[in-house]
Amino acid sequence: QVQLVESGGGLVQPGGSLTLSCAASGSIFIFNVMEWYRQPSGKQREFVATITSGGITMYTSSVKGRFTISRDDVMNIMYLQMNSLKTEDTAVYFCKGVSAGQPYWGQGTQVTVSS
Repeated sequence: QVQLVESGGGLVQPGGSLTLSCAASGSIFIFNVMEWYRQPSGKQREFVATITSGGITMYTSSVKGRFTISRDDVMNIMYLQMNSLKTEDTAVYFCKGVSAGQPYWGQGTQVTVSS
């Protein structure tokens, strides 16, 4: 069974940048869709971005133009490049892969945007 592990979170000032990684223990070819979600403290988990195996991407409106999702099917890693970060981007970020309708989740990485 493929496992997903996020990394790259941390503390950053408003306006700064971070790149999150989601590394798979096996091939991500099995994931026709890979996604990033986030969960602010005390709130529900929310969709951030998605990328298909064909490279089609989609973003929630609040991050469009600031975040970029990508995947490297050779290295089995998905990325989320986050620029112009805002305090409201503070959350635990989770990666998700979907294979044959089955979701696989990572354990999450904390992103804190604060001065």
